[in-house]
Amino acid sequence: MANGQAALRGQVAVVTGGNKGIGMAIAEKLATMGATVYIVGRSERTLEQAAEKIRTEGNKCVTYQADITRWGQVEEFAQFLGKESARCDILVNSAGIGCFGDPLHEMEVKDWDDVLNTNLRGVFYMIKAFAPMMISAKFGHIVNISSIASKNALPNGAAYAASKWGLNGLTYSLAEELRNHNIRVSLVCPGSTDSGWSHYHAKDPEKMLRPGDIAHAVGMLMMQTPQSFISEVVIRPTRKP
Repeated sequence: MANGQAALRGQVAVVTGGNKGIGMAIAEKLATMGATVYIVGRSERTLEQAAEKIRTEGNKCVTYQADITRWGQVEEFAQFLGKESARCDILVNSAGIGCFGDPLHEMEVKDWDDVLNTNLRGVFYMIKAFAPMMISAKFGHIVNISSIASKNALPNGAAYAASKWGLNGLTYSLAEELRNHNIRVSLVCPGSTDSGWSHYHAKDPEKMLRPGDIAHAVGMLMMQTPQSFISEVVIRPTRKP
């Protein structure tokens, strides 16, 4: 179909952080392409708001409230999805947080733990829970949303940078582990994106990427031919913000 519409019909997608920002845009994109999308987040209110927007466009969306930094909750979600759909074709790890402004030696230990637990440990938990479904089906896409900060020094944002550099290494290694199971594991590294983060308050939003730009890239990854594997996409604003 034109523009990939209905290309994912019958497939099940899971998007963490799908209740806002980049994650919500990705969830909308995959739903538009025909997938039944499960969005995961901690806020029931924003999950329902996001799902309602997707549903009013005539697409399928299910919410699940969970904290991806807690293995028990992720495991329960996997069991729930197993009963509901018995499959997971697409996993997009988009949930992420940042902590900016202080040099590393002045950073609170709790802030460090929160960033690393969400941006890295949570991704591990999701993969541990859902990759077995893909291996069993001999098919799947895993997309990890990283950042340009995974490739450049980020003063006063060292924890965020460390989490994303770590996510890159996890992704590259996982891709080699799963490719023989016909599972693609891809990395998307956006530059400055107007997704509501206060970290970007000094930048010109008119020059920044939009969440839909990242969603477009994820949609493109879903449209690869069977013999191809795009392992990494780097997206930069056309003009520097």
